[in-house]
Amino acid sequence: MAQALRILHPPITGTPYFRHHIQFPPPAYCVFSGGKLNASPLLWKLRSVSRISRIRASAESRQGNGDGENHLPQVLSSNWTKPLAKLAADNFLPLALVSGVLLGLANPSLGCLADTYYISKFSTFGIFIISGLTLCSDEIGAAAEAWPVGLFGLASILFITPLFSRIILLIKLQPQEFVTGLAIFSCMPTTLSSGVALTRLAGGNSALALAMTVISNLLGILIIPFSISKFIAAGVGVSVPTERLLRSLVLTLLIPLILGKVARELSKGVADFADGNRKLLAVISAIFLSFVPWIQVSRSRSLLLMVKPSIFLVAVVMGALLHTVLLAFNALVIPSLSVISGGSKSPFAKKENASALLLVASQKTLPVMVAVVEQLGGALGESGLLVLPCVAAHLNQIIIDSFLVSLWKQKEGEFENAKVA
Repeated sequence: MAQALRILHPPITGTPYFRHHIQFPPPAYCVFSGGKLNASPLLWKLRSVSRISRIRASAESRQGNGDGENHLPQVLSSNWTKPLAKLAADNFLPLALVSGVLLGLANPSLGCLADTYYISKFSTFGIFIISGLTLCSDEIGAAAEAWPVGLFGLASILFITPLFSRIILLIKLQPQEFVTGLAIFSCMPTTLSSGVALTRLAGGNSALALAMTVISNLLGILIIPFSISKFIAAGVGVSVPTERLLRSLVLTLLIPLILGKVARELSKGVADFADGNRKLLAVISAIFLSFVPWIQVSRSRSLLLMVKPSIFLVAVVMGALLHTVLLAFNALVIPSLSVISGGSKSPFAKKENASALLLVASQKTLPVMVAVVEQLGGALGESGLLVLPCVAAHLNQIIIDSFLVSLWKQKEGEFENAKVA
């Protein structure tokens, strides 16, 4: 028995666009005929409802944006701003350093004013406060476990790399102070802050890096005079302000580190904040670090303008080459020491220890070099010309290593993505 059920159209609401542009066929029926259901009218209704929903959404989008075309510039802007922001975030440290150099060249008066208020010392203090805040107790244990790595690092910094000063002195360049300054620079201990900061950014053993930094600078106060006398001054006595340098290191390194560590251990809130905001603290540390080249370039700008650009460029290349040679030397020695001391179980085989050793043992500090040159009293040449190429070398090593760290992080990200895939 055939039986028909009438299906009524639902009322159409919304904008006049739907009432004027949507046309419906005559009412349809679902018919049972011969015990079978003819469902084509129902399917037509479902398709109509779906089509109405899509049209309504499109109309609301046009009403909200006014014209659909206004959305295109937003999409295009998003397409290039996101990669640019990611590039800036991944390379924030070198960008900050380059910005400091450019600012020092463009407006040295501001950097010189900052120097009169000891901003560089305060920034170093802040860097090590941050190091103390983020220094976990297990990191201290990791530094103790890696004592063979630290021991070789100290030997490389204080005894092996100063030997390169003999090779540097063979280069003939006018003014000769450029060459002598770089030779003195190679006898210095490691950087006071950038090595630790870069090690932390690279995910290395920052406690080990910190231990090598503090110990090498403390021992360097006693060793530097002998290194300069033996390798550079050819027996000329050198007076190094041991007491003042020691006091400066204690004030700018040990005390802020201890304060940050004590604050972390006494307050769980401080520890949680430091652990939850490591990226923010790394950015602040990078900004503090950029104050050093900004102030140094501002102080040296007048001397820089007196030197022929071609000669200064040669000195800059020499400084970059010196750091590259130190990196290559330590990079070649680390695998050899790993094989000798136990293979895969050796502390030299751990990536965290190797990155800390490579970065810290290949850098040289500028502030200590400046203090030593000031005490020479012109015995080895004009103090400003001795320091000038070392300012460039100091910047070069930090910029080169910061890009190296960025490359490591990008490769680690690709490796992690490959493992997930």
